[in-house]
Amino acid sequence: MTGAERTLKRNARDRIYNILYTKENAQELAAHLYYKDCLSLARKQTAADSLGAWVRPEGMKVAPDRRRWNGWEDRVLLRLNNDAAAAKELGRTEKSCCIRLWRLRTGQVPMPSDQ
Repeated sequence: MTGAERTLKRNARDRIYNILYTKENAQELAAHLYYKDCLSLARKQTAADSLGAWVRPEGMKVAPDRRRWNGWEDRVLLRLNNDAAAAKELGRTEKSCCIRLWRLRTGQVPMPSDQ
């Protein structure tokens, strides 16, 4: 509906889904769900109305869409084992390559398959 991509995972404490929308995406979703004269709880309608009044502060940057890591990129990263070289070959930042390599090595993300 908003074009925002979400990764759905259950939280660790009580295993429920907490899906978070912020800023303009939250406004768009609230406007869709709580349209004029819709049937809703008053407190929810009030919250949706107040969200509609939010304005991005001047100077607040809009974050670019996140680029997901693919298996082939992980394999290149592991093969090169060098943040700068991988960043150049993959068109990513050195910092993102460094973090991804660390996550692969520590098992925080699964190793790519050999395909």
